[in-house]
Amino acid sequence: MASGTLADDIRLKLGTLSPAERKVARVLLAAYPAAGFETVATLAERAAVSAPTVLRFVARLGYHGFPEFQAALRAELDQRNASPLSLYEETDDPGGDDSAASLMARAGKVFSTAVTQTLAETPPHDLQRAVALLSDRKRRITLAGGRFTHFFAQYLGLHLMQLREDVHFLPDRDVERTAVLSRLARRDVLVVFDHRRYEEDKTAFAQLAEERGGKVIVFTDTWLSPTSAHAEVVLPSQVTSLSPYDSLVPTLAVVETVIAGLVTALGDEGHLHMQHNEDVARRVGLL
Repeated sequence: MASGTLADDIRLKLGTLSPAERKVARVLLAAYPAAGFETVATLAERAAVSAPTVLRFVARLGYHGFPEFQAALRAELDQRNASPLSLYEETDDPGGDDSAASLMARAGKVFSTAVTQTLAETPPHDLQRAVALLSDRKRRITLAGGRFTHFFAQYLGLHLMQLREDVHFLPDRDVERTAVLSRLARRDVLVVFDHRRYEEDKTAFAQLAEERGGKVIVFTDTWLSPTSAHAEVVLPSQVTSLSPYDSLVPTLAVVETVIAGLVTALGDEGHLHMQHNEDVARRVGLL
């Protein structure tokens, strides 16, 4: 059976699938995970393929039939909906050495493994597309984060502001937020950070941007935020941690990788923009 989450496995195998199987894959990814619980006949109809094609597709993922595929998806959803409290209650006491040195050694192993796995499983075409969208100076960028991930939206946004124009954060106040969302259009890119437990408003923002013809980039965990159904680019990260709280260390690594790509893509213009910003900051006493 395939390792990792179903959505990750599907993305990684897109290049090896037949054209008909790719249609099934894209229908699943576009409405993940709900589409996976439809019948074989319904999924085949939505993808405009035959029922045997759907069965061949799930076999390509390593499952012995559609019921096994759906059982794996149900098990994944149990993890997807987990809260810090439920994870705390499930955490085993590691026992043994509780020294600071032991803690740091375990942390080094857990976080380095999670970062390495995240970057290895990031589809190159998704990373490339994210950099292309964010470096397109004709596009307006708006960033939104969640309860904890708003720090990442700010982090990425502040770097973008140093490199290019027309970068904004989604405001907190309702009137201002509504004004920003109401002007979303084809030249907009909405960047959303949404990790479990997912926030319904982020899905609504992504759906609105998609309906208006804009592009959506989602940074999420391996279980995939519901916003992924409306995104052109999905960048998932591992969340393995020593505590009941999901780690955001791998997400930061992905953000840093995107920033490095942006510096290269924007080239001299990005350098000149940064230089101009620093000149202004010195002039007004901010540096």
